[in-house]
Amino acid sequence: MDSKQQEMTPLVSFIITNYNLPVNLLSKCIDSVLALSLRPSEREIILVDDGSDLSPINDLVTYGDEIIYVRQKHGGVSIARNTGIQMARGRYVQFIDGDDYLIQAAYEHCLDIVRYSQDIDVVLFDFTRSEDVREATYNDSEKMRGADYMRNHNIQGSVCSCLFRKATRGSLLFTPGIQYGEDEEFTPQLLLRADCICFTDAKAYFYRTHEASSTHQKDASRKQQRLDDALTVLLHLNKTADTMPTDERMALQRRVAQLTMDYLYNTIMLTRSSEQLEARIAELRQYGLFPLPDRDYTKKYQWFRRMIDTRLGRKIMLNSLPLLKRER
Repeated sequence: MDSKQQEMTPLVSFIITNYNLPVNLLSKCIDSVLALSLRPSEREIILVDDGSDLSPINDLVTYGDEIIYVRQKHGGVSIARNTGIQMARGRYVQFIDGDDYLIQAAYEHCLDIVRYSQDIDVVLFDFTRSEDVREATYNDSEKMRGADYMRNHNIQGSVCSCLFRKATRGSLLFTPGIQYGEDEEFTPQLLLRADCICFTDAKAYFYRTHEASSTHQKDASRKQQRLDDALTVLLHLNKTADTMPTDERMALQRRVAQLTMDYLYNTIMLTRSSEQLEARIAELRQYGLFPLPDRDYTKKYQWFRRMIDTRLGRKIMLNSLPLLKRER
């Protein structure tokens, strides 16, 4: 890319997805982007409305040319994000859920990393659920390949917790039809494509938890859908790992093991059912995903692997884990 083209290309495309969200939350999200030190030519804000019952465009008219508004038939967040990423012109991409927002001081630090380190493909950063965030100093990791990072660290599955070079994703897209955990399929594959990543502990993203959030639905059908989607992601990543060179395969296998643990934990917490837990374990066995591999990834992983491996351990967890969460 020559210097003239680079001047015309935004540094970051911010892709905001919306489905039936209150306008005040959307406005706070957009305002958090506009508050950054980026010049208008350095940013692109794409708001993808995934077929909301009522379009918010009339309430957002004051933003004028600051946003690109796209309305499409309701198809789920995966399709909405794919629409945004295929429209994006920026050198880097940042996804934001429409009810969340960026934390200015911390996110400026992430922008500085890509501004002054031209070789960075992905910046991984932290998030917070607290609105009381104070400015702080930040610790950054050394630069490394995405596969090297994944082999030695657990990762945040949320794609909203990373600022990534658009070219790094190649042809990678979100899988349509996955309602829950679509990030868990996309993010590790993105990191494996990255030649140079950096992790910072800057809490640059505010993640809102509320009853309407897709990850906090309580009815039985949504619980089952969440577990079924998690299994779909697991099986796809496991199959993908088998086709990769050794380094990348080991990195993705660690992530698969972590997600398998999360899947079994969520089966316990969402169903409280011994029958469902045993049925899902039997299904994992068919694909070679159970028992969990004997690896010293983390102390939590080692403890969970030992407990879930026996019927007695599973009975103890079914009786104790829901109580422990209730006490927190």
